[in-house]
Amino acid sequence: MSGAPPGFGPPPGYGPPGGYGPPPAHGPQPPARPPGDANPAQAAAIALLNLSGLGLGYVLLRQWIGAAVCWLATAALLVAALPADVDGVPRALLIGYGVVLLAAAADGARRGLRATLRIGDSLRRLALPLALVLLAVPAGGSLAYGSARDEAKEQALLEQLAAADKLVKSADGLSFDKAEPIYRQALTGYEDLGTRYAGSRAGKLVPDRLDAYYKTVSAPYGEKKYCEAIAPLKHLRELPATVDKGLLGSRPAKTDEPLAESLYQCGTAALGVQTAKPTASESLNTLYTTFPKAEQTTRVEPAVREAIKTRTSALGGSEPCAATTQLRALDSSLGNMTDPSLAGAAKEAKAAVQKGDFACGTDEFKDKEFSSAASTMTDYAKTYPDSPQAAHARSIAIAAEIAEEEPAAGKALPPADVPGGARMVMVISNDGPGEVEVLYTGPMTGRVTLKACGTCTKYQTPLLVNSPKIKACTGPSSKYPKATLLLPAGDYHFLQKRAATGTSTAGDTKSSKTKIEPGYSYTNCLYVTSLF
Repeated sequence: MSGAPPGFGPPPGYGPPGGYGPPPAHGPQPPARPPGDANPAQAAAIALLNLSGLGLGYVLLRQWIGAAVCWLATAALLVAALPADVDGVPRALLIGYGVVLLAAAADGARRGLRATLRIGDSLRRLALPLALVLLAVPAGGSLAYGSARDEAKEQALLEQLAAADKLVKSADGLSFDKAEPIYRQALTGYEDLGTRYAGSRAGKLVPDRLDAYYKTVSAPYGEKKYCEAIAPLKHLRELPATVDKGLLGSRPAKTDEPLAESLYQCGTAALGVQTAKPTASESLNTLYTTFPKAEQTTRVEPAVREAIKTRTSALGGSEPCAATTQLRALDSSLGNMTDPSLAGAAKEAKAAVQKGDFACGTDEFKDKEFSSAASTMTDYAKTYPDSPQAAHARSIAIAAEIAEEEPAAGKALPPADVPGGARMVMVISNDGPGEVEVLYTGPMTGRVTLKACGTCTKYQTPLLVNSPKIKACTGPSSKYPKATLLLPAGDYHFLQKRAATGTSTAGDTKSSKTKIEPGYSYTNCLYVTSLF
């Protein structure tokens, strides 16, 4: 039998006689690549497709495990990176992901170098351009992620700025010693933004925030609360020591004038105020040392003199003791100030205090405050023994002491000068146990002390109408300690104060009234009585 032997083969007309092959092509065809030949372009396309992170090179090679690894690596990166935050993606994760992509690209290039792809020629020709285009995916993703991360960072910085603003606002209404730690915490935030992140949106807002900060902290000065403004203004002025000077600019220097004015106003307002906080000397000394050439410093000395003058004038008014208290406080403040320009004012203040002490004691006597008057005038005589008014002060103190027991003795101040003219003799004898002090006031005021009578005792008080009368000072004259007074004529009040003995107690007092008339001499026998 003729023809081909029985078996399988292509239908007639395909391939050379007696063999296998593709059907005849239509038109001219490029020569077929022998199996196993290297194809660098294909290898590069596979590598680039894998480098995109989508594993498409493995897809073309139908290497599904490799593709899955690329997909898992990319998914893990996306989960870690999204949403974008300030810290970005951890460096270790980025390095690991890069190693995976490079390994996938190298493996894809190795596998694709000699692989036969089951795709058409047109797709094969598009593989390399498509791979190059797909490289834009990770590049674009990186750019987009970087932009998102930058925006997240900007938002975080804006939140930091808002937190600092909130701190400043929270300190509103607090005393400055409590507010300062909060202010400093806010300043730390502003400084960080204004120096490390000056180019950020938040950093560019810091100058305005610092302007607002200075305005907020110095608000007491704008409200003319000068004493309250001193500490905040000092804080603002001294910020360059702890905050970046370049960031602060000229702001600290602008506090000099407000601080000098606050020190002046607070210091001068405290002149004569004992309870002032801070004291006048504290504020004014700070003004002298901090701003020695300031205009406010030159105004201190005239202000001090005016304060002395005003209070000295008030000594003639209805409240000389209050004015004296203010003068004493003013004098104390000047004693704590060492600037030479105040030496003259300090002398004026001391003289005014002396004048005030006498005026106060006089006023207390006139107001029937006899105990206070006695104390004030006694202190005056001891403090100013060389004063021309020392003797008069002692007289007023004696009269006030008598008036405590006999108010009629305080109807009028004792005279400053002893009247002239005739003097009448009054002999006072002590016929009693214990030393006795005799105070008297009238046209003349004074006191004498009689020693104790060693042999004298108490007299029994007559209990019955017909009881014998007491006959004091009837023994020998030499027996009784005596004192002789030479008194101008007039009405006198006497007060005897006997010291304690075995038969009498300290503080035993007795007041009496006597009229001294011209041409007479008088005796006064002092004795002690008891019921038993």
